[in-house]
Amino acid sequence: MLNTDFLLLSEHQILDNLKIAKSSQKRRYPKLMHSAGDEFNRVFNFIMHDSYMQPHLHPGEEKIEKIHLIRGKLAVIFFDDLGNHKSSTILEAGGTELIEVPAYTWHTYIMLSEYAVTYETMMGIYAPDTWKKFASWAPQEGTLESIVFLDSLKSIFNS
Repeated sequence: MLNTDFLLLSEHQILDNLKIAKSSQKRRYPKLMHSAGDEFNRVFNFIMHDSYMQPHLHPGEEKIEKIHLIRGKLAVIFFDDLGNHKSSTILEAGGTELIEVPAYTWHTYIMLSEYAVTYETMMGIYAPDTWKKFASWAPQEGTLESIVFLDSLKSIFNS
């Protein structure tokens, strides 16, 4: 299903939502574009460079996550079941700007610019207990260990 909501995002909206992300504890802000109970989920993510998202997967055949880069540069990192880095895809303007993350695939992303804005879609009715499964081999968000882990992920791209 092709959706062009991301074409409707104004510069003013981008800047306002980046301010929210910058002042949030997680250093990111998800702006939902769908309603509770919708089968098709759409969200803009405004993410600062130091935001850490615990690696996770989406359990459910229908849960194929499509990430479209709107602004900035980021890397989507894929892991095996033990937490080993399998592969990465860099999203940037003029290069790869869209990626599909298969269901049941461990992944996270890191910012390679000061901030990034993405438009993400996924099928399935949102239920907090079943929407995503966090990797037990990765530190939880908001911990000191997560800072070290994020730095180690970023080091993959600093060489």
